[in-house]
Amino acid sequence: MSWQELLVESDALRGNPLGDPERRPLFVWSRPDQTRPLPAIFLLSPMTGRVRSWFNVSPFEATIPEQIDALALDAIVVLVDGWTALGGSQWIDSEAIGRYGTYLCEDVVGFVDRHFSVSSRALAGRSSGGFGAMVWGMLRPDLFSGFATHAGDALFDVVYPAEFAAAAQALRNLYDGSMDAFWEDFLSGRPIFGNRTDPLLQNVSAAAAAFSGGVLPFRVDTGELVPEAWAQWRDWDPVRLAATHAAALRDAKAIWIDAGRSDEYFLDLGATAFYEAVQNAGATDVHFELHEGGHRGTNRRLLESLPFLAERLAG
Repeated sequence: MSWQELLVESDALRGNPLGDPERRPLFVWSRPDQTRPLPAIFLLSPMTGRVRSWFNVSPFEATIPEQIDALALDAIVVLVDGWTALGGSQWIDSEAIGRYGTYLCEDVVGFVDRHFSVSSRALAGRSSGGFGAMVWGMLRPDLFSGFATHAGDALFDVVYPAEFAAAAQALRNLYDGSMDAFWEDFLSGRPIFGNRTDPLLQNVSAAAAAFSGGVLPFRVDTGELVPEAWAQWRDWDPVRLAATHAAALRDAKAIWIDAGRSDEYFLDLGATAFYEAVQNAGATDVHFELHEGGHRGTNRRLLESLPFLAERLAG
């Protein structure tokens, strides 16, 4: 395989609030016969995904890096580490987590540019990684010429409040309304993610840290929205951002949007709304698809979106 494991020293993550490492592994696939600059595609992990998880082995199935290797793309593929003590960062700058947007756009991109011959760049990811791909594809068109999002977080007004009532109830009944009490229990050494409340509370807590500095966007006693905190979340909704970053979407060389039509988090609805917003912005080369299945097992979709990005950026 043509994967290299490298190490990035991040100025942006130095002294981050969670005490997470500033030195991060970076895995890069490049063609051994590369003789000219090629597009670089930065692959962002989902929530609770560590960068090394891409290499996890399953019976009778090649790993995602092995399958990427078999594609033999005319591109450079970069696996970026976004792990945090809360499980993720949504790939944005946050006063409660750290400057993960700056880390991606400045430290990681700068490192790859210095060590590889890059002609252009794109982003790809699933779930929270897909959210990061959408956001920075719109906010930094000077860096990224395209993106692929697989069930990325979008349409916040519909998707997130569906979780808030259940999270409020779980916090009240199990943890006296305290997210700190949840984390103390969650990290106590007991088995984790074996019940329905663990992934719910972990995800809501990490998202609150990313979007609203750790302030929950709902009341724990009633589940009602807290306007000030919720407004901070909504500011990051890709559907809303599309309206104010239409030029970036029109100028993109490639956009891929998909989700499973039975997505457990209703991100198929978010994908549809984002596609409509992208069309309204005037983007042209856009692939949109609702495929069979749900939120899990969507890694295989990358084997279609990565060649799409590589071909469009090369052209």
